[in-house]
Amino acid sequence: MRWWKFLLISTAIFLFAGIVTAEEGGGGILNGGILQGREMAAALAISIPALSAGYAIAVSGSASAGAVAEKPEVFGKVLVFVAFAEAIAIYGLLVALMIVLRIGG
Repeated sequence: MRWWKFLLISTAIFLFAGIVTAEEGGGGILNGGILQGREMAAALAISIPALSAGYAIAVSGSASAGAVAEKPEVFGKVLVFVAFAEAIAIYGLLVALMIVLRIGG
């Protein structure tokens, strides 16, 4: 329960801090247009795959550790599953770079 309170409070702080500073700068997402939209898209393109990859590595890594502890000869097979989970974050990074550098559109 404590973890949810921390998450809720930190999310509220980050959201309201952005609103307060946006008025002072005079920019903001609504007034800035495409540039801020591209930056938001790049941020989402890297953050969502990174969180997904972290979860996938946690699940597959713990299962892999248990499998290797029982049968050491399956190390190469389970290493592939962890590598696939890491590839998710790398693809997200590539998409974010393509968005920022305006490649492909």
